[in-house]
Amino acid sequence: MTRQEITAFFDGRQQAWIARDSEALAAGHATDGTIESPMFGHRVGQAAIGETYRALFDTFPDWDFTSQPLLIDGDRVAQPFSATATHVGPFMGLAGTNRHFKIQGVRLITMAGGAIQSERRMYDFTGLLIQIGVLRPKPAKD
Repeated sequence: MTRQEITAFFDGRQQAWIARDSEALAAGHATDGTIESPMFGHRVGQAAIGETYRALFDTFPDWDFTSQPLLIDGDRVAQPFSATATHVGPFMGLAGTNRHFKIQGVRLITMAGGAIQSERRMYDFTGLLIQIGVLRPKPAKD
């Protein structure tokens, strides 16, 4: 894919994020694509990846994903992002807390055949868990 094609591809994905369209987001992954995610672990295949988007929007229905400018090197893409949401559905054994959180991170992506072949999601998962009340921060020592 050219740089312009990659940029257009991710512009379309931003629209799917805004619509919280799990099917459109999953369709952007190769049928045998992979993800590595702090929240969902290792998943293989478009169907399994689609499940992660559905679970994400079930748990955090107001998920707001904002992409920063892409860093493109051939078929590799780094996508810095920020996300905010409210914990509404069950997550890690905890019912929705209605707590709001904000994270920043980056997605490291390899493109192939006009789709995402592999994606590694990196963000402060512990910080997210603290913000929604799954974990408690360690008290500061004097």
